[in-house]
Amino acid sequence: MVEKVPMTPGGFAKLQEELRWRQQEERPRIIEAISEARAHGDLSENAEYHAAKEAQSHNEGRITELEDFVARAEIIDLSKMSGSKIKFGATVKLIDEDTDEEKTYQIVGDQEADVKSGRISISSPIARALIGKEAGESIEVNAPGGSKAYEILEVTWG
Repeated sequence: MVEKVPMTPGGFAKLQEELRWRQQEERPRIIEAISEARAHGDLSENAEYHAAKEAQSHNEGRITELEDFVARAEIIDLSKMSGSKIKFGATVKLIDEDTDEEKTYQIVGDQEADVKSGRISISSPIARALIGKEAGESIEVNAPGGSKAYEILEVTWG
């Protein structure tokens, strides 16, 4: 059975755009670079050729990966999400119980996670600790830097 990959509509659109770019723009550019490097003669000592072949290998690998994610994507419409319990797609406001620092995270799919922009992976330790909890509850997260305690201030959707 194929395991579905949960994604927000925005995350799915970004994956589709990267796939389109890699197939329609990057692939032809790399093929052209290989062709130019090949024209320079001896391939055994041609650094441009080897760099272009390396780029081609990386690009084709990423295309295969993206095609797999797009095929297995389960797009979750966040506009239909509600409730007080935290689950995929929820935006959660937390306060660090040690530092009183507030943080806001949205729980998203693995492929669209970006901590700097406040999107954390559903499979991250903090998201796993949050799932099923509600505002007012406290959680403890075993993070790489040690254990952290947070209080959940607010759960919103959309």
